[in-house]
Parts: sequence; structure tokens; C-alpha cells
Amino acid sequence: MGMKSKIVLGAVVGVVVLGAVSANAGDADGGSTDKGSAASAQQQSGGAGSAGGTGGDGTKQAGGEGAAKDAGKDAGKASQAEQFKAFVQKNGTPQEKEAVAHVTKVQGADEQNDILDAADVYTDFTGGIMGEGTGPAKLIASAFADWKQSENGLVTVYDAEGELLGNGTF
Repeated sequence: MGMKSKIVLGAVVGVVVLGAVSANAGDADGGSTDKGSAASAQQQSGGAGSAGGTGGDGTKQAGGEGAAKDAGKDAGKASQAEQFKAFVQKNGTPQEKEAVAHVTKVQGADEQNDILDAADVYTDFTGGIMGEGTGPAKLIASAFADWKQSENGLVTVYDAEGELLGNGTF
């Protein structure tokens, strides 16, 4: 009976810890998934104009609620790839602009919790890790790190076939 009690107690503690981590993950995005997408859109519109984009959620959301909702609606229409390209066109180096022109899709950039953030960037390069896209993939990962910040983020860049080209932290 003593061993079974320990196992049950361990399982209960594990569930409580997972619940706490999940609750904290939701709070980072604004408290719920519905508010998280609006907050993410605010980050996109506010982050592009900030110096280096190094503010936390509180600084990016500073502004009137009405203005924030309107900005969220406008930014929500653009895909993550379009938002990323727009940021690089405004703030990137010529080499980064050329590399990011090959980006076709970005996934995972809008949901961050600073625990384990992972984003995927897809390009139209071919040939995998031995192809032409390996060098530009490093530039894309660097530009992504300028666009998004996380305490524990990993961005992975893929070619047109879904093969790994490179990765980096953000």
C-alpha cells in the first residue's frame, strides 16, 4: 500500500505541475487562446516599429484598447510569412532581404511562451543541406531572431521539399 500511495501521489504532483506550466503558457499570450491571437497580432504590428523589438508583451501592448483591436484586425490579415518579410524589408540588411525573399511560409511565430518556442520557416530553395539554401538559411534564422525574441526559442529553416537547411536561436 505504501508504494501505491507514492505512485499516486507522484502522478498527482505531475498533473499539478503540468497544469501550472500550461496556465503560465496561456498567461504569456494574454490569458486565453482568443486573446492570444489578438495579442500576437499586436506584437507583430507593435514589434515592427520598436527599436530592435526587445520589449515584452506589456510594452508592445501599450496603447488604447480600440487602437490595439484595430491594429490586431489589420495585422491578422497578413500571414506570418508576410509579416516577417515586411519586417525584414524595413529593418534587414540587403543580404537578409535577398534571403528572406525566398520564404514561402512561417509557422509557430505567433505563439510564444518563453519556455520552449519553436518556429519553422519554409523556403523555395532546393537540394537540402547540401544545396544552395544553406547560406541563406543562416541569414533567414538571423533575421528571424531580430524579428522575434524568446528566452528559449529555436527557428528551423526548411527547403521546398521540407528538408532541413539550418536553424538558429531567437
